Amino acid sequence: MNKTVAFNTLGCKLNFAESSRIYSFFKEKGFKLVPFSHEADFYVINTCTVTANANKKSRNAIQRAIKKNKNAIVIVTGCYTQTGLEELKKINGIDYIFGANDKEEIKKIIDHATKCDSPGIITTEHKEMKTFFPAVSQDDRTRTFLKIQDGCDYFCSYCTIPYARGRSRNMSIKDVLQKIEEEVEKGTKEIILTGVNIGDFGKSTSESFHNLLKAIVNQNIIPRLRIGSIEPDLLSGDIIKLIADSEIIMPHFHIPLQSGDNELLKIMKRKYTTELFKNRIDTIHKYIPDAFIGIDLIVGMNGETNEIFERSYNFIKTLDISYIHYFQYSERKNTPALNFTPKISPQIKNERVKLINQLCEEKNKKFLEKNIGKTQKVLFESKKKNDKIFGFTENYIRVSAPVKPEFINKIISVRLTGFDFDNDCLNSEIL
Repeated sequence: MNKTVAFNTLGCKLNFAESSRIYSFFKEKGFKLVPFSHEADFYVINTCTVTANANKKSRNAIQRAIKKNKNAIVIVTGCYTQTGLEELKKINGIDYIFGANDKEEIKKIIDHATKCDSPGIITTEHKEMKTFFPAVSQDDRTRTFLKIQDGCDYFCSYCTIPYARGRSRNMSIKDVLQKIEEEVEKGTKEIILTGVNIGDFGKSTSESFHNLLKAIVNQNIIPRLRIGSIEPDLLSGDIIKLIADSEIIMPHFHIPLQSGDNELLKIMKRKYTTELFKNRIDTIHKYIPDAFIGIDLIVGMNGETNEIFERSYNFIKTLDISYIHYFQYSERKNTPALNFTPKISPQIKNERVKLINQLCEEKNKKFLEKNIGKTQKVLFESKKKNDKIFGFTENYIRVSAPVKPEFINKIISVRLTGFDFDNDCLNSEIL
């Protein structure tokens, strides 16, 4: 009988891609993948540390694994191992801890792993992280997340990611193109480029993100390419124009704003102003009028006075965007932001979140309404609900259609006809 392994992955798409790579180590050894809620021989918890709540969720997942099978081998990896190693050492039942950049080492212990009184620990200090751990993961057999970059050199005042992931480093363009070719041969129709700071691609190989995109366009074998989150200061006009002129790169942008106020952006140590950010949004709409534009926003950071929040809110109202991905500020150890004042109470944070959520809903509804009646190309996935299947347009609108198995993993032309059962999905008519 095959041994079993279960995964619990927290945090970003990058973590999910890396968990897929780790699972490949077990698959090569004949392991069967089972749900995390099941009893397994090995549990792998790939942790996140972006907020205090992420730390808590990581610890809870570890405790669930230990409780589920006291004889199982429990492996913990991911960003929390870099920033909370002393906390993890106190959890009785963890057998192995691998740092965020040491995941490749997991395959070396699978055959001889044993229960340990204290965890075996392999972690690399963030300043010494030089190697690149490649990873790729599939979402519903149609979309593949390809990790092309890791680490960050920005050291924003609220963030611990550079301490968890190390400095910026990346694959080579040659290796990215080879990986795309491999995924296309498996039947993948869409690839999403992901990393910690993908606009910084090329630092460790003397290349550039713009040149990577040009190379993928010239390769011309993947039907759809999406880019993950990209910093506004790295989203050049040349990149925007390349996307506008390409039939391969989807008109879909995710751009971190974090605050719509220059005073707060400065103490955040962000590398742009609201004027530059608005210029990027305006440039996108100049060349790609129907583009989806999502932004990131931190609400209630230390130092965000009522006046700063009001200016930020009013600035965001002026932006022609499609979606706001927001989260409440969470204090992180060893970051300069810990000392900023005023400290924002949970009640005020919640009030501000409600305002941002309402603004997000208004922006998203307006964007969707603007697209009703238009013809779009949709890549349909295998997920089903209420006799419908779903997929995404080129500009990232979730679309429903009556179930037809032959549509799965196919790009189909449709007309968007109106809202479906929820407010973030549109009905379609097959053309």
